[in-house]
Amino acid sequence: MSKNDFLMYKRPVETIMGILVLVVAALFCWFAYNVSDLQVVKGYNVTAKFLKVGGLNVGSDIRINGIKIGTVVSQNLDNTDYTAEVVMSLSSDIKLPVDSTASIAADGLMGNKFIKIDPGHAEEYLTDGDILQNTKDFKTIEDLVGEVIFMVTGNDE
Repeated sequence: MSKNDFLMYKRPVETIMGILVLVVAALFCWFAYNVSDLQVVKGYNVTAKFLKVGGLNVGSDIRINGIKIGTVVSQNLDNTDYTAEVVMSLSSDIKLPVDSTASIAADGLMGNKFIKIDPGHAEEYLTDGDILQNTKDFKTIEDLVGEVIFMVTGNDE
């Protein structure tokens, strides 16, 4: 067996192994995408207005009690009052009362931002295209430190 015959025999094995590795890698990526809950939740859209969004991104989670029920679809600046309009896509099987409250929260000090929903008690529910009226703005660490300093010093100016 010459050297060229050996290389011709070796190449099909390498090709098959390469294809096998690519298939396993593709299956791993598909599995990781499905398990990690990265897909956009499709349902009905609701808009909320905030003065500060503090690092919230398109694709961020919408959660109730830590469970993902939606996804941030878009963010826009309202040209009339300069508030941040956040459009959320909520799962169609979750019915939110109209008096629910949306606030921006973080997973720890440096974690990702998400919208936390506190469900209200109204008998009327939000529908596609509605505006969520009750919102709480995001507070940065600087805001919180400033409030503490203001409380400690007692400046009433």
